[in-house]
Amino acid sequence: MGMFMRDSDLCKQKELEKLGMACKQWGFFQAVNHGIPLSLTERMKAIVKEFIQLPLEEKLNYKIEEFEGYGQAFVASDDQILDWADIMYLTTLPQEERKMNFWPTKPVDFRETVDQYALEIQKLGNTFLCLLSEYAGLKADCFIKKYEKMTQLMRLNYYPPCPRPDLALGLSPHSDGYALTVLLQDDETVGLQICKDSEWIPVQPIPGALVVNIGDMLEVMSNGIYKSIEHRAITNMDRDRISIAMFYGPARETEVGPAPELIDELHPCQYRRFILADYMQNFLSGKLEGKKNIEFAKIKS
Repeated sequence: MGMFMRDSDLCKQKELEKLGMACKQWGFFQAVNHGIPLSLTERMKAIVKEFIQLPLEEKLNYKIEEFEGYGQAFVASDDQILDWADIMYLTTLPQEERKMNFWPTKPVDFRETVDQYALEIQKLGNTFLCLLSEYAGLKADCFIKKYEKMTQLMRLNYYPPCPRPDLALGLSPHSDGYALTVLLQDDETVGLQICKDSEWIPVQPIPGALVVNIGDMLEVMSNGIYKSIEHRAITNMDRDRISIAMFYGPARETEVGPAPELIDELHPCQYRRFILADYMQNFLSGKLEGKKNIEFAKIKS
């Protein structure tokens, strides 16, 4: 059949194979030529840096409440390694769920820039979900159509220089709760590490690239074809670092479960159906700890 494919089809098929294998074997990839203007990604990084440099009392106008706003990474117990980071969580999509009292008015183009970026990431997220749906042997829109309402959250991370990197992580090891995470990070400083075969592997930044990783919801929706990746952020003695994570997936009130088309005698159902809000409640109530949250969804054999 392959010989009758047009070159463009063949090229797409090869790229789809690469994408699918990366998501099956690694749970993450770096996207180049993603179509988001460099001017927008650079401005996103700049507004985060400008916000971080504001006086503390100004930043505290947006103090974290119920997981939205500005503050420190959450610490659940006294004996864990501390997370060394300032963070800001915002709901970015759907637009009607934005809590604008947490959206800074300085820098002056903060809101406009985040709005533009959120819409670009939504388009990109839908593209990747369609491609991964196809690779799994489903209709292209399967992962999106089942969940017509999608949610997008943004977490801005600022990691100051850390005098004792041995005592603090930027962000503790964890997998992400939503379907996909798209990460924009500093080009100069290595901070992200992923866990593969029990080893921590640093992710070398590629200028202009976005890091995309599989989250728990896509693992569930694909009945385990794709696995969420455990990752962490490390600190640096000499340099500060920022990153911007966009989490994309079904809306909180949605019931999530494996696509029925992926279940048969050879591929039994591995995950139960549940309301995403219950999953996220479980996710946010404890400390970040590896892939323990996916146990909430697994059917115990």
